[in-house]
Amino acid sequence: MTFSLACPAHHELVIKKSRFIACVESVAGRDEAQARVAQLKAEHPDAAHVCWALLAGGQSAANDDGEPGGTAGRPMLEVLRHHDLQGVMASVVRYFGGVKLGAGGLVRAYTDAVAQALLTAEKIPLIKQAQLACSVPYALEGLVRREVELAQAQLIEVAHGSVVTLRFFLPQTQAAAWMTRLSESGRGQLVWLEGDTSD
Repeated sequence: MTFSLACPAHHELVIKKSRFIACVESVAGRDEAQARVAQLKAEHPDAAHVCWALLAGGQSAANDDGEPGGTAGRPMLEVLRHHDLQGVMASVVRYFGGVKLGAGGLVRAYTDAVAQALLTAEKIPLIKQAQLACSVPYALEGLVRREVELAQAQLIEVAHGSVVTLRFFLPQTQAAAWMTRLSESGRGQLVWLEGDTSD
């Protein structure tokens, strides 16, 4: 099972006078990760490096931000993989303390900073979602909305035209039984539209 994080978690290490300020948090993809890095650089203008790693399917990335190649971003990415995370970014802001740590020391520092932050992080399971869409006459809109709320599905779009079209996410494991129940409640007036699934 893969996990995301309920909220950001932080940890700070001091090794030979260098400060390593780690943060792990959920992000949707590379654009959001890069925006977060830019924000960290603005918040820490005197930091020597802002290294980061993102585990997000095809958008995964690792960046050493000027540290020797392979000593920061890649080890941080491996920590995220080890914890079965997805859609999660690790960042470490480093303030240089004047003492070089060497390649092995850097790998340990960045790995430990992220691993320690993850010890306090609340992990939440990622449940595969089915995206469903249906159209109904106006008279049945209230019924569908109530069923969506009862199932704790996430309503994402409602369009009013000649009929009402509703789109929502529901855990994939519940989708088939729920669609059958809703079809029966709709007495033949509910039409299912093509949907897809996503993580």
